Amino acid sequence: MKSITRETYAKRIEHVLNFIVNQLDGGDESVLDIHRLAEIAFLSPYHFHRVYMAMMGETVADTVRRHRLHRAAIKLTASATPINTLSAEAGYGSVQAFTRAFRAAYGIPPAQYRLHRVLSAALNNNQMFTHKDLPMFKINDVHIQTLPAIPVAAFSHHGDYQLIGATFERLMVWAAGKGLIKAGTRTFGVYYDDPKSKPVDALRSNACVEIPRDDEVHPSDHADLRITETASGRCAVFIFTGPYSELEKPYRWLYDTWLPQSGEEPRNEPCFEEYLNDARITAPSELKTAICMPLVE
Repeated sequence: MKSITRETYAKRIEHVLNFIVNQLDGGDESVLDIHRLAEIAFLSPYHFHRVYMAMMGETVADTVRRHRLHRAAIKLTASATPINTLSAEAGYGSVQAFTRAFRAAYGIPPAQYRLHRVLSAALNNNQMFTHKDLPMFKINDVHIQTLPAIPVAAFSHHGDYQLIGATFERLMVWAAGKGLIKAGTRTFGVYYDDPKSKPVDALRSNACVEIPRDDEVHPSDHADLRITETASGRCAVFIFTGPYSELEKPYRWLYDTWLPQSGEEPRNEPCFEEYLNDARITAPSELKTAICMPLVE
């Protein structure tokens, strides 16, 4: 595929992704209407699905399912929304179908997931709860490493950190259009604010993808794009296994427990994350995220 053609297809698929993300709630099935999506992408319905697969590495249905289940997991932990309401919002015809899909993705049914997270939050707030299924982090699971600076292309994200996945989708489509995605290409997230310190709409973060150091990528290539590097030097690195919707817990443990016992001091740079496996083909319960805290040299 010629570079200009690849870039053109990437821009068209980005329009489709924006539409999908804005139509996820309420079970709006227009997100699965191939004719509607093909029209947005300025493609024939006969070819849209293959182009989408080529650019995204998954079907439209796969993209919609991942995002809807992720949003349901967030609402299970952050609200008292009834499970039957979440089931309808996620586009499932019954609670039973939603429960099967959620269990397949997250390893436990939604009701148990909600209980697990409530108990976990209580423990983090020093309330008197115990639960044999709650994971325990260990001080020696954190490793001090000297990390190199990795050149990255970054798309800015404003708002809820839990919804940065949509920005990553747009970034990866843009990168695919530029021919930047290869086997082993690394992805990172940079988070500038404590999510409890500011209103949600004031939170700032970057979705990042590794680029070759000698690659000619320019910020003018996209309105949201900037070229930068990941933080280098001494970092505390902790690998968390589990859904992205649960990343707040290891962050709290790092700051509440590990840091005071470590004798270390965080550097005046934000934490960043590296995503070690592919969310498109990995169950949320098996996702691995390296949380990196820059330290004073």
